[in-house]
Amino acid sequence: MKFVSACFLLFFSLCVYAQKTETLYLSGKGLGNTITWNFFCSNGHKSGKWSKIEVPSQWELQGFGEYTYGRWYKTKGAVPSMETGLYRYSFKVPAAWKGKSIRIYFDGVMTDTDVKINGMSAGDTHQGGFYRFSYDITDKIKYGAKNQLEVFVRKHSLNKSVNAAERMADWWTFGGIYRPVWLEAKPTSHIQHVAVDASSQGILSAKIQFNNLKKGCHLVASISPVGTDRGTFVPQSMSLQDTVSVQRISVNWKGVKTWTPETPNLYLMTLNLLNEKGEMIHTYQERIGFRTVEFKPKDGLYVNGTKVIMKGINRHSFHPDGGRTTNREISLQDALLIKEMNMNAVRFHYPPDTHFLEMCDSLGLFVIDELAGWQNSYDTSTGLKLQREMLLRDVNHPSIVLWSNGNEGGWNNALDQHFADYDIQKRHVIHPWADFNQLDTHHYPAYLTGVARFTNGYNVFMPTEFMHGQYDQGHGAGLQDFWDNYTRHPLFAGGFMWDFCDNAVKRADKGGILDSETFNAPDGILGPYREKEGSYYTVREVWSPIQIKKQYITSSFKGEFMLSNNYLFTNLSQCTMKYQIYAAPSPLKGGQQSLLASGEVVLPSLHPGETGRAVMQVPENFFEGDVLQLEAFDATGKSICNWTWPIHYAADYFQKQRTLISSDETALFTESDSTVTLSAKHVTVTFTKQDGKIISVLNSLNKQVPFKEGPVAVGMKMKPIRSTCRMDGTDAVFCVNYVGGVDSIVWRMSADGLLNMNAVLLNRASGGGGFDDAFMDEQVYNLGLTFSYPEKECTGMRWFGRGPYRVWKNRVPGTNYGIWHKDYNNTITGESFENLVYPEFKGYHANLYWATIENKETPFTVYSASDGVFLRLFTPEEPKGRQDGVNTMPDFPAGDISFLFDIPAIRSFKPVSQHGPQSQPGNIRIKKGDEGIRLNLYFDFRNK
Repeated sequence: MKFVSACFLLFFSLCVYAQKTETLYLSGKGLGNTITWNFFCSNGHKSGKWSKIEVPSQWELQGFGEYTYGRWYKTKGAVPSMETGLYRYSFKVPAAWKGKSIRIYFDGVMTDTDVKINGMSAGDTHQGGFYRFSYDITDKIKYGAKNQLEVFVRKHSLNKSVNAAERMADWWTFGGIYRPVWLEAKPTSHIQHVAVDASSQGILSAKIQFNNLKKGCHLVASISPVGTDRGTFVPQSMSLQDTVSVQRISVNWKGVKTWTPETPNLYLMTLNLLNEKGEMIHTYQERIGFRTVEFKPKDGLYVNGTKVIMKGINRHSFHPDGGRTTNREISLQDALLIKEMNMNAVRFHYPPDTHFLEMCDSLGLFVIDELAGWQNSYDTSTGLKLQREMLLRDVNHPSIVLWSNGNEGGWNNALDQHFADYDIQKRHVIHPWADFNQLDTHHYPAYLTGVARFTNGYNVFMPTEFMHGQYDQGHGAGLQDFWDNYTRHPLFAGGFMWDFCDNAVKRADKGGILDSETFNAPDGILGPYREKEGSYYTVREVWSPIQIKKQYITSSFKGEFMLSNNYLFTNLSQCTMKYQIYAAPSPLKGGQQSLLASGEVVLPSLHPGETGRAVMQVPENFFEGDVLQLEAFDATGKSICNWTWPIHYAADYFQKQRTLISSDETALFTESDSTVTLSAKHVTVTFTKQDGKIISVLNSLNKQVPFKEGPVAVGMKMKPIRSTCRMDGTDAVFCVNYVGGVDSIVWRMSADGLLNMNAVLLNRASGGGGFDDAFMDEQVYNLGLTFSYPEKECTGMRWFGRGPYRVWKNRVPGTNYGIWHKDYNNTITGESFENLVYPEFKGYHANLYWATIENKETPFTVYSASDGVFLRLFTPEEPKGRQDGVNTMPDFPAGDISFLFDIPAIRSFKPVSQHGPQSQPGNIRIKKGDEGIRLNLYFDFRNK
């Protein structure tokens, strides 16, 4: 690499500064940064009079007009809101701009826009709400004096195809000037537009459009790294053809660093236009990245010669407080959240804010940029204009690797060939949900999709929508199966989940409530204000670029892990990993988690796709701990993912925690004709003698603990046949025998006041007889035992197990072992926007070691000495706005608190039967000689 001298740079910088395009904002730059204009709304709220409005904004969120969701046409006789808005604003143009070329830019207006400057029309009506457009107003401006801008906006377009493409859609349809407005001043002879192809070999090709190019001009091109002080590459000068308005150049720089989502190296490209005397006329600057994108039919999508798999999410430009008016801070937040989920790609239904694309460039995200058309297309003449506007604005972003012409049938085939008119990189064009142009993007595939396509076909495949996340469904639920199945196939190019965040907008007309239009828009992996749902962490683990082979920690553990490098470009030697060992004592020993030891894990040098062994030095006190955590960090030091393992099996952990019993103490039992009572340490538990159900619990303070009406079988039948009581040393024992799925349950009250329930399940193929039909469910969704407990009495839960989020059968990854706590909440995922508390309190919790059910007066703790037990805590409330009243979650067991060996999966758009194997209900097989499964629990009602 060669660098120019400091003096030459100084000269250059002074000249460049003097000839840069000058910008004057007439509006603010986004949400929270606005300028007040005058405004008149024709209909709806605050209409019929002149008022003030903040620009940019959606006028509904400023209290004007009416809100409309784009699926209004689903209701017979419904019509969308069609108000218009008239904006006025006075501005002053510097006198020094006289003699320059002046354009006014609108970055986005919904929808039809007529612009006047000083009473004169700026040009034709613009139709299309997601696109940047501009007018040359050089001859309409008063320099050094006030000018009057007037903008008339029709929310509902006069062009039917625009309404069909943009406003009959599954999203909120707003109105107004929602993106910035500004003026640009350039010399009359200037660089108007540049389209670049910066290849991974360091070759920069560009198609340049000049305005009023004079004879004898030449161009000087230079690049400098963004974000470093490494200097600049040697500028390269080239002559230009006289007065030719569109010209191509090609220059080559050695030693450039390529752009990838893992190493998003950017360069500031500077093009200086000089006249025949060598005087600076104009300078043009843009951030670019050197990378080569190739789509190879029946092979894959390649970046810099490497086949890539995109781990993507669909994202709307949206915020509850602004509608589609956002800002750089929101774009940064969203891009970081996407990266934190170990995603590397994002797709939109329309061109997003430019600052979001800039974040994708600088942080490293692949982008599919889409010409709008939700399920209907623009007419050809309108589509060609909007296509041009999108491409002129976005063509140079290195993050963009594919173009999308509409969505789900919303494409106009006549436009496909014209992407290449503006994109000299000739990036591939897709039709999302179609098997088109040798790239199959089928939406919401079933696990076994399909005949002669996807894993059974020969076209590259990449679902541009899958794992639909309505309410608590989808996203992480079932992802592991789909991803494992797809990534085994050589033609898989990635997938894009739906959707990034719940699109619940603040209703200015309803006191500021958040509205997701019932079931239409609560599809996010995040809440409207970017609150993290459980799937967020599942996706982070499943899509982690470092994958660790499943293992258990046993006494033979030597500190070794088998792991795979799932990066696309990064060697694992560039990453680091640390371990931490925690003590996680039960309430019997204080119940406070603490760090015992930490250190480094030695990672192997693995190229992408390779598997190898990582090693940690096992400290001497390792087995004094209870939880091992590994955390991986990328080359920049950012956390990639963390994984946890219990160091002890549940029975060993419990015995380590339990306090020794004094030999002079003893438990007692008493029985009547109908009841059996076990007692010790002032704890008294009474059962029905006939069926062995708890009917009363008194704690050591002689207060009722409302835990009763169980055990009741879940997923199987159990019929009591006899019961007995006895003393076993100092323990009082009550044993109930059953036929069915349960063989026996032994209740043992020890002298220390702990009540043990030891149930033997599934050890007899016939269930002991006595049933006319099957004694267990043919398809097992839940299996275990359940009890009753009044939800209103519970104030919270503290537990050791996987947490802090609830799980489903197909959404366990992303939860970690540790001691967790949650206060009670009644959050309805995707609906409780006024009091959205995550993690949700109610539901299934995996790998229980112990849990304290908190109650203001009578808390109690349950310990599991069986591995793999799910704790079911109450039944989550179904969303009130769910579609047609159909439940979004599988049925929960009877009762309130359950201890289960199997739980149901939750769907993602399609029925669970069309998901992968980890989503399917269990199947029980019992053979002669099976010892059965033990559900071994200890209850502590002592109120310690």
